[in-house]
Amino acid sequence: MRLFITGGAGYCGARMVPQLLDLGYEVTVYDRCFFGKDFLPKNNKRFRLVEGDIRDTKLIEESCKQHDVFINLACISNDASFELDKALSTSVNLNAFLPMVKAAKRSGIKRFIYASSSSVYGVSDAPEVTEEHPLVPLTLYNKYKGECEPQLLLEATIDFETVIFRPATVCGYSPRQRLDVSVNILTNLAINTNKITVFGGDQRRPNIHIQDYIDVIKLLITAPADKVQKQIFNVGNENLTISSIAEIVKKVVLLNFPEKAEIQVTHSKNDDNRSYHINSDKIYNVLGFRAKRTVEDAVQELCDAFKDDLLPNSLSDNKYFNVRTLKDLAIK
Repeated sequence: MRLFITGGAGYCGARMVPQLLDLGYEVTVYDRCFFGKDFLPKNNKRFRLVEGDIRDTKLIEESCKQHDVFINLACISNDASFELDKALSTSVNLNAFLPMVKAAKRSGIKRFIYASSSSVYGVSDAPEVTEEHPLVPLTLYNKYKGECEPQLLLEATIDFETVIFRPATVCGYSPRQRLDVSVNILTNLAINTNKITVFGGDQRRPNIHIQDYIDVIKLLITAPADKVQKQIFNVGNENLTISSIAEIVKKVVLLNFPEKAEIQVTHSKNDDNRSYHINSDKIYNVLGFRAKRTVEDAVQELCDAFKDDLLPNSLSDNKYFNVRTLKDLAIK
């Protein structure tokens, strides 16, 4: 089976691609490689890299011919990056989406997997937010993620299967590390400054370990068509407050770096009011998937990576931070 992955050189793709190759798949990564490409398995004979923009529909269509599954991970990721250039972000995250789907369909792709986001729910007091919950996005990034979903589902046919998953905030280690998502941010600060600043604290956020995220995609690649066609799945594990995450980070970091003796946790005002508690029972009931890893596991992974000097200059190097990198590159 041949897999075509947009955004495959990103945070999740960089850890996922070698695992897919190990499973025997042929993998094509389609990516502009803003954050580098040296970590990609370019010496593997079943791997191919196409450096392209998802707005280039002709190149997408040509590149994904003779592939079976199209996995769309590419986007301007996170609210801060989106806000840098709204016109750019709109062209990439919204306007390019349907032409890309149609190009994949014309090229003979059999299954299209779309990574949406659980942030489409915005703020909800519901004790369990299921896939049927109204979408109440607070930002354009969240809004566009949600608006792309029905565009994909309307293209579904017996020969073109479509499935969407809404992942929680991803955490853990990757060869293309991000240190601008909540668990990873706090771990980096705890290890390298002995301080954690919590913005707000009471907001409840769902989390997903990066390996569980990857395992979901592996499952969606091979799941029976009648179980995934036109389906949407929440994918999360622990629904924790930001304050709870900070305490977990503090505990694990102190266990790994006892010489620190203490890590200071302070609270500050917060402008990001997203708060919701997602329910991921559907993907378990339909496909038998349940996340196995915790926020604590993710923090431990990051501690191990710091001990092994895999994350040098983690406070100053812009490659770990999407918004800093996009500013440097002045992407258009």
